[in-house]
Amino acid sequence: MLKKIFGSFSKDIGVDLGTANTLVYVKDKGIVIDEPTVVAINVRTEQILAIGKDAKMMMGKTPAYIQVTRPLVGGIISDFEVTEKMLRFFIDKIHKDSFTFIPRPRVVIGVPLDITEVERKAVEDAVRSAGAREVHVVEEPMAAAIGARMPINEALANLVVDIGGGTTDIAVISLSGIVTWKSIKIAGDELNKNIIQYAREVFNLLIGEGHAEDVKNKIGAAFDSTGEELEFPLRGRDLITGLPREVFITSSQVHESMQRSIAIIIDNIKSVLEITPPELMADIHERGIVLTGGGALLRGLDKAIAIATEIPVRVADDPLTCVVRGTGFLLENLELLRIVELQNSR
Repeated sequence: MLKKIFGSFSKDIGVDLGTANTLVYVKDKGIVIDEPTVVAINVRTEQILAIGKDAKMMMGKTPAYIQVTRPLVGGIISDFEVTEKMLRFFIDKIHKDSFTFIPRPRVVIGVPLDITEVERKAVEDAVRSAGAREVHVVEEPMAAAIGARMPINEALANLVVDIGGGTTDIAVISLSGIVTWKSIKIAGDELNKNIIQYAREVFNLLIGEGHAEDVKNKIGAAFDSTGEELEFPLRGRDLITGLPREVFITSSQVHESMQRSIAIIIDNIKSVLEITPPELMADIHERGIVLTGGGALLRGLDKAIAIATEIPVRVADDPLTCVVRGTGFLLENLELLRIVELQNSR
């Protein structure tokens, strides 16, 4: 009874703990935090100096005593302590204008499909240590499908491809459950690495990850139907002279650098389709594929997948926030949460 009374006063939150970005949804308020999953630490004092956008701006620009770290790799917690501090910072930020006796929040958080029990327990423990009262873990494609307002509880196939920073999750959902799925470590971060590698091999130029991401966002394309050639300045260190240098990279060169990774994503979508039951395949052919996650914003990716699979493809509305909007919807719908959440490790 007391738990129910406290629960009515708590600020329950939904979290999309992503490799690239962390988004937080607060019940009755919407999305209140959208920050890069980056933390800057003073290694001498173990003090956190910056979190999110401020920390990301420091990447590659710090003295030896400041370490800028990304505590998640491939959607999995790689640094438990830093992840806990980051989550605590976000929870405290949400509650800073509240009374001191406001109870700890109930948290719904998304995780990748291929997460192990140990890795899932690490997520639960980090969220609890950061100040959560209850932790409910859901698979990210399920949360993304709910956030994209797909009818997951009906006897229909919903094929969602959630392309994040560290992982691409492909899932066929029907009757509030995942029927067939695949999860691969080829996603937004890998595309950035492709561009870095291309700059090194073709231009003898060493560029940073942040600059590679800018190139991808500005002129990157998985498929270009316009035929318009775009250019973007590539700045970095010349590997031969060691001096700073600028060259111009074209959109077709960026496409060439990312082509192999995009082909792997498409091949895995085909693999999921091959193991999907025929009745659901008929639904998918009629209803199409939905792309969610930040990677869905890559220009022409929907067309490239549609041509390769011969199935209609659409990008969800605001694909970057689908997972966190899904967790927010589950905060309001406890009956659906009980059906779709993963079994608690405790």
